[in-house]
Amino acid sequence: MVACPAAAPWGGRTAWGWIVKALVFGTTGQLARELARRAGPEITLDMYGRDMADFTDPAACAALVAASDADVVINAVAYTAVDKAEDEEALATLINATTPTAIAHAAAARRLPFVHVSTDYVFDGSGDQPWVPDAPTAPLGAYGRSKLAGEAGITAAGGPHAILRTSWVVSAHGRNFVKTMRQLGQSRDRLTIVADQIGGPTPAAALADACLAAAAGLLADPGKASIYHLAGHPDVSWADFAREIFAQSGISCTVTDIPSSDYPTPAARPLNSRLDCAAFEQAFGLPRPDWRQGLRDILNDLEKGTPS
Repeated sequence: MVACPAAAPWGGRTAWGWIVKALVFGTTGQLARELARRAGPEITLDMYGRDMADFTDPAACAALVAASDADVVINAVAYTAVDKAEDEEALATLINATTPTAIAHAAAARRLPFVHVSTDYVFDGSGDQPWVPDAPTAPLGAYGRSKLAGEAGITAAGGPHAILRTSWVVSAHGRNFVKTMRQLGQSRDRLTIVADQIGGPTPAAALADACLAAAAGLLADPGKASIYHLAGHPDVSWADFAREIFAQSGISCTVTDIPSSDYPTPAARPLNSRLDCAAFEQAFGLPRPDWRQGLRDILNDLEKGTPS
């Protein structure tokens, strides 16, 4: 367990009213790292990594919640290997559904707010309109099915919960599209990038703010329990996202648009990952983050040598 008092204020956009303790599952992922950076002085994070919280052991994770003196629970752990999940669906479902459901039941037994992150992959990617939270779901692959099963289990647990569907998470940490593009762009003159998948890149810092705001909101009003969407704006293609990464990085690399059919992957990707985030802003007071500013912050972190 890592006891993590606030490292930096997260803006004070939602008043907690007292010092709150949050049990956070995860320490090394993009979201967990940003939670540690952005929680303010009004919240203390008890962060559990793999050594203390094995997400292949649902009962053990639930027991941590039952024994904790935390006021809220935030899950920053997920199986996110989209292509690998096609061969490991049982493992993906254990990590993305079975264990979060067990945690949700333990939290519900104590009426603790539970904040969990889901994905645009629960949708089939059809059409060109932003998906609203209650739109019909129809995941295209194992990863999306595992996350949808997690949503169903958490909702059925009956406790105060906020499930935040997001998309295209990026940061200065771990492996993600921003870091991959910078690496490739520095070594190549030209790249071909998929241009028919449209979505909202989401800075992990903004997602951390959203998790904290949702936790505070549920503490104040458990009736806000629901599924929400939170993703960056404006919506953009992967190809145009790459162009902006190169422009802000000062990298001279030409991007050529290609369709998804020219870049086959084991798991199908949704073409339309646009998410309607109005309900989240109305409930918790945070507008969609501008990913272009988030990208500037990420690149600044990388230039300063923020650990990856």
